[in-house]
Amino acid sequence: METIKLSEQELVNAVCLYVADKRQIQPEEVTVELVWDDEYGFSAEVYVSGRQQVLVEANLLEAIRLWLQTQLNRNPYSAALELVLDDDEGIIALAKYSA
Repeated sequence: METIKLSEQELVNAVCLYVADKRQIQPEEVTVELVWDDEYGFSAEVYVSGRQQVLVEANLLEAIRLWLQTQLNRNPYSAALELVLDDDEGIIALAKYSA
């Protein structure tokens, strides 16, 4: 089984790319803050042109799949995705591919 680990920065970049793709803007126009909450789990606060939007975990997984496809040239749907809160690395993502 192959596992690809996306760092917190790569995850932020994936969300920027995802939001930019949805809104047809440049990824540089998007600001992202990843969030972990005991009650609600993983989410992201996204800012575009001074407006805030909250993305839930399902949106983060979509963003990761877009990143896997466009940036890593991997099949985004054959990976099992997991978001992880790591004490040292922050919020990271694991994409696990079976052999």
